[in-house]
Amino acid sequence: MPTPDEPSVTTVLVLGATGYVGGRLVPLLLEAGVRVRAVSRSISKLRNRPWANHPNVELMAADALDADAVDRAVSGCSHVYYLVHSMNATHHDHFEQVDRTAACLLRDTAARHNVQQIIYLSGLGVNDPKRTLSPHLRSRTEVALIMSEGPTPLTVLRAAMIIGSGSASFEILRYIVERLPAMITPKWVDTPCQPIAIRNVLQYLMGCLNNPATFNDMFDIGGDDILTYAELMNTYARCAGLRPRWIVSIPFFTTTISSWWIGLVTPVPNYIARPLAEGLRNPVVCQENRIRDLIVQKVFTAEEAINLALLRVKDNQVTSHWTDAGEMPDAALPYPGDPDWSGGTYYQDNREIIIEGRLEDVWQPVVEIGGASGYYSSRLLWQIRGAMDLLFGGVGYGRGRKDQHTVSVGDALDCWRVIRVEPPERLHLKAEMKVPGEAYLQYRLRQVSPNRVALIQSAMFIPKGLLGLLYWWAVSPVHNVVFDGMLGGIAKAAPGRALSQPETIDACWIDD
Repeated sequence: MPTPDEPSVTTVLVLGATGYVGGRLVPLLLEAGVRVRAVSRSISKLRNRPWANHPNVELMAADALDADAVDRAVSGCSHVYYLVHSMNATHHDHFEQVDRTAACLLRDTAARHNVQQIIYLSGLGVNDPKRTLSPHLRSRTEVALIMSEGPTPLTVLRAAMIIGSGSASFEILRYIVERLPAMITPKWVDTPCQPIAIRNVLQYLMGCLNNPATFNDMFDIGGDDILTYAELMNTYARCAGLRPRWIVSIPFFTTTISSWWIGLVTPVPNYIARPLAEGLRNPVVCQENRIRDLIVQKVFTAEEAINLALLRVKDNQVTSHWTDAGEMPDAALPYPGDPDWSGGTYYQDNREIIIEGRLEDVWQPVVEIGGASGYYSSRLLWQIRGAMDLLFGGVGYGRGRKDQHTVSVGDALDCWRVIRVEPPERLHLKAEMKVPGEAYLQYRLRQVSPNRVALIQSAMFIPKGLLGLLYWWAVSPVHNVVFDGMLGGIAKAAPGRALSQPETIDACWIDD
C-alpha cells in the first residue's frame, strides 16, 4: 500500500491487453482490486476474454500509432503498462520504426496527462564489440531510451526467454525438441541465456506497480539458472520424458536459414521466427539481480518453469497464447449482395450434410476443428498447403490452437482466425495464409427436426486481381475431396450418424 506521500493508483492502463503477457496480467490486477482499462486494437477480442465482464475493467480499442486513440486510452489513468511491440505480420519489415513512433507517442501522451508511472517489459541483451544486438533486441532497448526521455517515472524490466504455456519462445523450444531427436544447428545453441517463468514475470510486473523504489530504473529479470540453448533443449527433453537430443552446431548456419528452419519445424511463422533467431546470437544473461531484493518471490529454475508449462498444456489450461496478439479482421463478413461487391467477382462453395442428433452434439466437433483434430480429412493436402504458405512467409499449417475444445473471437486455429462465434449455431473463420485475396470459412447449424441437424459449410473467396482468379481456378478441383471430406469427418466425430452425403447447395453466405 502507498504511504501518504506516494501517489495512489486510480485506473491502470494495460496497452497490449490481449497479448501473451497482457492477457495474463489483466486478471491478476483485477484480483488485486485494481481498476483496469484494458486496451487492444480489437474490441471483439477484448469482449471475449474471461475477465471482460469484471466490474473493475473497462475495455477500449486503440491502435498504438493513432494519436487520438492513445490520448483517449491514457486519459484518466494513473499508471500504464506498456506491453506493445510491432513484430507482427503487418509491420514485420519495418518494426523498428513502428516501435519508435509508438514509444514517442505514448511518452508524450503520458506526460500530457500527468501519468504517475510507465512500466515497460523489455528484452535482455548486452552490446559488445563482437556481437551487436539483433534488430529485435535493439528496438526493445531503444523504446526504453525513448520513454526515459519524458518526465513520467519509468520502470523497465528486461527479460530474456519467457517460459510459459503458449509463449512463442516456449512453443519454438517445444516443437524443435519434440520433432527432432537429432539436429544440426547454428552456433547460437552455445549462446548462454537466462530464461524466466511467466509466473515470475507477472509477479515482477505486479510488484513494480506504484513502487517508488522502481521509479526511473531498469532491472534485469531472469530465472534461477543460466544455460546454453543446447542445454535448455535437453532440459526440455528430460522434462517431457524424451531421450537426450543429439545436437551438432556448425558455424555457417545463417540467420535466414535458422528462421526458415524454425518456421518449418515449429508453428511460429517466419516473420516472428526471423527476429527471434537473430536475437539468439546475443547472450541474454542478467547483469544484476537487484529486483530480487525489492520484489521477493520464489524464482523458478528452467526445469521448474518447463514442468509448469507442460502441465498447463496437458490440462488444456493455456490462459494466453502468442497467437492472441495481432490485428483482428472485421467481424462483419463481406456479403456479395452488398453495394461494394455488386458487379464484383467472388466465389462460393456451399455444402450441406444432415446429421443425427442435437445442435450441441454437432457443434462440438465443429469447434474442435484444427489443432490436434486436424480438418477431419485430407491431412496431407493441408500439410502441403501449409508448407507452401511457409515458403511465402505465411503462418503455415501447424500453428495449432490455444484450447482444443472451445473457441473465442480472436483465437487462431492453425492458418485461420476466429472472427465470429455464436454457439451452437455459427462459427466464422478468416484465412491468415498467404492468398491473393480474402478467404473465409463458415459453419451454420440448424435443427431441422427434433433429431436432425443440418450442417452447412460455406467457403468464400474474394480474389485480388488476375492472380486471385487463377488461384481459385487452380484449387477448385480439390474442393470436392477436401470439403466433402471435412463434412464427412465432422459427421463421424459427432455422436450421431450421417443421414445424408455431403451435397452442394445454392448460395447461402449470409451475415445477418
